[in-house]
Amino acid sequence: MVQVKSCHPEARRRRGTPPKLNKRSRGPSLPLEMTPLRIPSYYCKSQIRTSRIRSRHDCEYVAVMSDKPAKLKIADREFTSRLLVGTGKFSSNEAMRDALLASGTEIVTVALRRVDLSGKHDPFANILDFIDPKKFLLLPNTSGARDADDAVRMARLAASAGLPTWVKLEIHPDPHYLLPDPVETLAAAEILVKEGFTVLPYINADPVLAKRLQDAGTATVMPLGSPIGSNRGIETRAQIEIIIEQAIVPVVIDAGLGAPSQAAEAMEMGADAVLVNTAIAIASDPNRMARAFKMAVEAGREAREIGLAEKHWSASATSPVSEFFSSSSR
Repeated sequence: MVQVKSCHPEARRRRGTPPKLNKRSRGPSLPLEMTPLRIPSYYCKSQIRTSRIRSRHDCEYVAVMSDKPAKLKIADREFTSRLLVGTGKFSSNEAMRDALLASGTEIVTVALRRVDLSGKHDPFANILDFIDPKKFLLLPNTSGARDADDAVRMARLAASAGLPTWVKLEIHPDPHYLLPDPVETLAAAEILVKEGFTVLPYINADPVLAKRLQDAGTATVMPLGSPIGSNRGIETRAQIEIIIEQAIVPVVIDAGLGAPSQAAEAMEMGADAVLVNTAIAIASDPNRMARAFKMAVEAGREAREIGLAEKHWSASATSPVSEFFSSSSR
């Protein structure tokens, strides 16, 4: 992965808009050999080698490269897969189980309103019987909560029933657009963090709210790409880029991803993970679609870590004529 650390003002003028700065690696502008390298805590540092390069436009870059893909670290746990998968809308619990396995995911979200917390093994709410806790981290979801009180109550009930104290905090009072309530989400997050929950909040792509949630102690922030189940992709790209730039916890793009290419785009942007449900669940072949998302997430992350080719305002020949004649004259 190549990250811009500083750029001379004249270089900015020549090249147009300046490249995005990544706060995770931003440091003081020092001579190249003296520039400190800051590596995000969720990289596996034992697998990283580093190099510093300087471009012809006096822009300083830091390259962070790894022989193996870096693992996703949320709170005190590490995960190989960067694809989180939801469990709604599948044609059957059996289809859901098979798709989860095909996706390679390690984190599975489940709406608490679909779970039997009574211990009576309700045959119409037995989704947990199809999710192997040895293979997946179960992430209870407060979907359906209308306010902070609802969400906190649901999380407490899940914990008392023996479910993990990890919670995907989701509060959307409007049943039509299902947009998250920022005020209630922040209030619930503050309560749940103080009670020892690992909180992963679903939010609008709001950089200010994302910072406040991180300050409150949430384990991630999960901005939406577009409304839940819309399959419209990343319509909030500019705001998500700011969230990623300012983030001190993993950024998980949640909601609206309808195609594997959109998941790859999210990873190339610098998101740490994505959450997908509808696009897999309603596919004519959920297993194949799950595998497609798995490969897209891996490809996008790999490209991000390697470093995407720099964009140019003009053409750049792949086989320059001058180079051809220079080689021929030797």
